Amino acid sequence: MSDREVALDMSNVRLKEIDFKTEETALGTWKHYLSESGQPYHEFTSRHRFAGIPLVHYTAGRNPESGSTKMAIGLIAIGQKACGVIAIGQLSFGLIAIGQLALGLAVGLGQGCTGLFALGQFSLGAIAGIGQFAIGTVAIGQKALGYYVLAQSGTGAHVWSQHVADPAARQFFRSLADWSVFRARSQG
Repeated sequence: MSDREVALDMSNVRLKEIDFKTEETALGTWKHYLSESGQPYHEFTSRHRFAGIPLVHYTAGRNPESGSTKMAIGLIAIGQKACGVIAIGQLSFGLIAIGQLALGLAVGLGQGCTGLFALGQFSLGAIAGIGQFAIGTVAIGQKALGYYVLAQSGTGAHVWSQHVADPAARQFFRSLADWSVFRARSQG
């Protein structure tokens, strides 16, 4: 079904009373709806809350009340659009954000992402960015920009790349590798 057909199917939704199939469980409430065109909508809201925000909020499909996707908002938020402490969605905002476009305050994981630590195809990390295209104080990627850079092609104060082997960059990245190997051995 095309977006136009879905929009036409949902265009008069706000004028109708929505007959959700509601299911109460021990963990929370499920709301289900199947539009006349066969487009499903599902939403779960947990009973447990913190400061009025659900512990878990999950959404999938177009909300029949608005005709558009509903943002999942919870401590753990999962949906096409999600906002929470941990947010998982195509478009996600959170302390830890995972998604196609992930805007994380601490950690961003996704195709395009931000955060103190960012890991993705296009990553912008205040402390570290790791990805195909990475920007960060420490930047690791195919193309990277930062203070300490490990890349195929990079720009920064201390770069270790195919064409440049800055001694400070080599020492920094070797010390990271030595630290991680030491940590793995001491815990194993």
